[in-house]
Parts: sequence; structure tokens; C-alpha cells
Amino acid sequence: MSWTRPLLLTCLVVLSVITLFHGADSAAVSDKKAANPQGALRKVFMPEADASFFKRRGKRAVKTQDEINAEQRQRLAADERRREYHEEQRNEFESYAEEEHDEQDERTREKTEQWREFHYDGLDPSYEYNRHTV
Repeated sequence: MSWTRPLLLTCLVVLSVITLFHGADSAAVSDKKAANPQGALRKVFMPEADASFFKRRGKRAVKTQDEINAEQRQRLAADERRREYHEEQRNEFESYAEEEHDEQDERTREKTEQWREFHYDGLDPSYEYNRHTV
């Protein structure tokens, strides 16, 4: 339990530092922007006429053409992202499969070469594997 006393002391120091500097002004926030919020509010809020598409409507109400167009654009964008993702996955798998195939071909070729060297009897073509059996 020797670690409890340093831990308690550290927490006490951190707490006192936080309370001491709590009232200090920070350099990141200036009071000039807080004094004139109209510029920022103009960017956030829009006229009611422009915000008509945010209004709630009943389930059976007909969608406006703008809403239909916006939904169609979202669907098309999602389809495009999905198509690109699947194309990328397919390309990655094709390159992986091609590398695996090339490595397997190389291993097979090396094994065949070793087998031929081991079984070579000095004759070309090899007598052992070309003779006719009776």
C-alpha cells in the first residue's frame, strides 16, 4: 500500500492546479466573437421559405419533387460507393489469386526440376522412363 500515499498526493496537486487556473482566461477563445453572434447565426439559420423541406408532413402526403430528387441522388451516391467498394475488393482478390497461382507454378516447376535431377541417369531422353515394359 505504499503507492496510495503518492497517488493521493498527486490527485491533490492536480485538483489544486485545476481550481487555481479555473478562473484564468484561455487564449483560444476571444470575447469579440461572443459579443457579435449575428454573423455566426446568419450562417446557421436560414429563412423559413428556404427551410420548407425540413417541415414534417403526414405519412400519406405526397413528396415534393425536390425531396424525390434528393433521395434519388442519395441512392445513386450509395450505389456508386457500393460499386466502387466491390470493384476494389474484386481487384484485390484477383491480384491475390494470381500471386498464389504464380507461386504454386513456381513451386511445382522447382519440384519437377529437382525430381528430374535426382532421377537423371545420363541418357537423353532418360532410359528408365522411356523403356517399353514387357
